[in-house]
Amino acid sequence: MTLSKAAEGRLPFVQKLAYGLGNFVNNFLPGALGTFSVFLLTIFGIDPLVAGVLSLVPRLYDAITDPIMGYISDNTRSRWGRRRPYIFIGAILSGVVFVLLWQMDPAAGSTHNFWYYLLVSLLFFTCETVFATPYVALGYELTDDYNERTRLMGFSQVVGQFAWIISPWFWVLVASDLFPKAPAVDPATGEQILDSVTGQVVMNPTAAGVQQLAMVVAVICIVLGVMPALFCREKPVPESAYAHKKGLWSSLGDLFSGIGKVFRNKYFLMLCGATFLVFNGYQVVGSYSYYIIVYYLFDGNQAAAGNWPALFSCVNSIITAFLVIPIITRLAVKYGKKKAFMISTIVSILGYILKWWCFSPSHNWLMFIPLPLMSFGIGGLFTLMMSMTADVCDLDELQNDGRRREGTFGSIYWWMVKFGQSIAGLVCGVVLKGISFDAAKVHQAASTITGLRLADILIPSLTALLAVVIMTGYDLSEEKMKEIKLMLAEKREKDS
Repeated sequence: MTLSKAAEGRLPFVQKLAYGLGNFVNNFLPGALGTFSVFLLTIFGIDPLVAGVLSLVPRLYDAITDPIMGYISDNTRSRWGRRRPYIFIGAILSGVVFVLLWQMDPAAGSTHNFWYYLLVSLLFFTCETVFATPYVALGYELTDDYNERTRLMGFSQVVGQFAWIISPWFWVLVASDLFPKAPAVDPATGEQILDSVTGQVVMNPTAAGVQQLAMVVAVICIVLGVMPALFCREKPVPESAYAHKKGLWSSLGDLFSGIGKVFRNKYFLMLCGATFLVFNGYQVVGSYSYYIIVYYLFDGNQAAAGNWPALFSCVNSIITAFLVIPIITRLAVKYGKKKAFMISTIVSILGYILKWWCFSPSHNWLMFIPLPLMSFGIGGLFTLMMSMTADVCDLDELQNDGRRREGTFGSIYWWMVKFGQSIAGLVCGVVLKGISFDAAKVHQAASTITGLRLADILIPSLTALLAVVIMTGYDLSEEKMKEIKLMLAEKREKDS
């Protein structure tokens, strides 16, 4: 028996583009949240360690909501499909609640803002789960072809990188004349701070500017987030793919049974472990480039640092989108997904190490040299891992009860990513606290800068190296997946 051409055919460009726009939103929301989190410290007066806690707690909450949403999506029957209704509703709600998240008042005090942000962020992450979990599952099932999965994920990652090209500029936009600003005041004397070069009063971003920018982010997310729901087409799902449990307790038992099967899949655990290490090692130091550029390259002079932090992140994303991801996609098609992952991750380690010499106060432009190498880590990660997770879903169907659990796999995988982001945020806060970083100080101590630079290199390098070790046992090759698909086709034919 051979697979049909329909199963092996490439996706129409419209569906790829619509799915890619969804990936833009799936990246844009956490990208915006990560950039805006700096404002928790600088505008709303939250302590760095407390900010790390605010990042961690909602992700623990996600451990409950993500698998439930995955199960609900897997077993939804509607005229619009299993995924699309939730994607549509979730995109709208996520945008609205993102605006609400930033309606804090610095004058209300850090305790009030802590509780407000914590409670509203729980609501925000619920809405994001309604959007993101079915969206990810949709990508796993859009095509059955081994290499087309990589092409789809590669294309969607290219589109998604535009989120990381745009989001770093939020720092610049909030500080620009487009949004409200207020005079900077010395907390010790109460006097306005003057710029050492121009002699003019330093103007700082305000909460009002953050709130207005949040509205812009929300509109973009809503408009683009509904595109997969409108233009992607779900494949028909056989009745055997659904749960047939009735009642709350039966459904809960089925949910936990499915989660247990997911966690017993050794290949999926490898993908989760490798992703956790690579992505979150990178995320731990994601904001460090801002601090290093401002406080090391420009000795705390934010005016002199200007657009350099945003430019650094922007160039990184441009290189990832237009150079790295296409290269990795071709490597995966030619040599296999595992080899492509190994190559991209090792290359990224070399880039991290180069940062020690290329971040130089006397030659600022050198900071861009490590970027093409560093970008291979993140550029290869989700392009390959998303494609490999789709393969794992096929294996799960064959080995277990014939059920399709894309939603459950996707929810657990992305919860692990999001939980890791929170751990990264907490670790970031701990490191900043441990090296005595003080956002209120213009000039940081030499030991603080050295500690920051070492953490910026060692943390992502070590986690990436561990990820390579974990993936040595992954052997779902193209040949093996073809065998699995043939057996699946035979099994489905018997069951029909």
